[in-house]
Amino acid sequence: MAKKIQDPDFWYSFLLPYVNWHTRRAYRRFEVHGKENLPKGCAMIFGVNHSNTLMDALVLLSSDNMRKVFIARGDIFKNPVVAKLLNFFRILPIFRIRNGVAAVRQNDDSLNKAVDVIHDHVDLYIFPEGMHRTKHSLLRLGKGLFHIAVDANKQFGDQSPVYIIPTAIEYGDYFRYRSTAMINFGKAINVTDFFKHTTEENEAANINLLKSQLSDEISKLFTYIPDDDDYDAIWEIVKMKNEKRAGGLYKKMLRNRAIVDKVLKFREEHPEEAKNLFERVLQFADDRKKNKVSVMSVTKKYPFFNSLWRAAVLLLGLPYYVASAAVTLPVWLTTWIIRKQLTDPAFGNTVSFGVRFVLFPIIFVAGTIALFCNLHWPWALLGTVLLYFSYDMLVDYGELFRRWLSDVRWSFMKRLRKQYESLNLNNLF
Repeated sequence: MAKKIQDPDFWYSFLLPYVNWHTRRAYRRFEVHGKENLPKGCAMIFGVNHSNTLMDALVLLSSDNMRKVFIARGDIFKNPVVAKLLNFFRILPIFRIRNGVAAVRQNDDSLNKAVDVIHDHVDLYIFPEGMHRTKHSLLRLGKGLFHIAVDANKQFGDQSPVYIIPTAIEYGDYFRYRSTAMINFGKAINVTDFFKHTTEENEAANINLLKSQLSDEISKLFTYIPDDDDYDAIWEIVKMKNEKRAGGLYKKMLRNRAIVDKVLKFREEHPEEAKNLFERVLQFADDRKKNKVSVMSVTKKYPFFNSLWRAAVLLLGLPYYVASAAVTLPVWLTTWIIRKQLTDPAFGNTVSFGVRFVLFPIIFVAGTIALFCNLHWPWALLGTVLLYFSYDMLVDYGELFRRWLSDVRWSFMKRLRKQYESLNLNNLF
């Protein structure tokens, strides 16, 4: 019998902890919520928002140690070598009509394999939007996920119920490496039960009902903002109003959602005032970005005093930073060069992850050997520990320095501070 894509594989299992370790290290904070919503011992298809290219799949992969299979767009499977590698990574292709009629015909094979995956109670992950987009919003969902769910329910729903799991990923920043990531699993949609009780006989209509339900459920799991002309202004207001990080990522997301609700209500009740406010918010956002002021500096009561303790930390950490920059030069220089060539900046974190994944272990092993060959073991051990954290130190120090500069600039920009105060956000929301 031919090996299935979901079958256990020694090399995959051997590499998985290493990959997951690197993924977790790519974020300063990483949280998983809603696992209590996952039913046990049944067929599950996870429908996930898609906002950060390959990092979305890697973040999901590292959420637990359960076997997972992913579905990705078919055009990345064109190269036979790449296709074989993606199959090893447990990724199935789905082709779209723009890939050609011949390519679309291959979908039947992928859909059959996908049904077989969940039949074996292996988790299947799909990004039903069909493409990534760095927004706190959702595109219209495609039908592939739902065809799999319907086919699976027809084949074995009477023996094992089929569930769709609404899932959302929320990032602290789509473009900055070592930001934050949160996975949030929602309440399962029982597809088998849905078809037992639906009064609609048309399958296409039932699929549309499931699509609408999944879209609604996913939108409840992260900071969701309607994708309209006011999106940028509303997101800017959310960032300025919810600068606090207390309580973890989940509570921060809930605060974000509460602010969005207040802004949308304000827009509904006072459309002209809201239009004027949004224009001024966007102008302020443009001005602060031109002056290289972070949104995290904007709402601080005493930015200058805040910058003093950051300056002290930066001075204390400077020797370690310089040493870290020297030993990890191949990593950060290669990353910087590749990211400069990107046409889609959303791939930036994927590049940062990939370069670190390949180069940093080489630096760490070579450096550890050199340390133990040239120093007494206590000093060599200390050097190894410092080397282990060196790249994280480099990135985090750079981020702290950026925020310190922002605090200093904000402290001396009286005109910009008055512009912010004139928005009157604290009283409005």
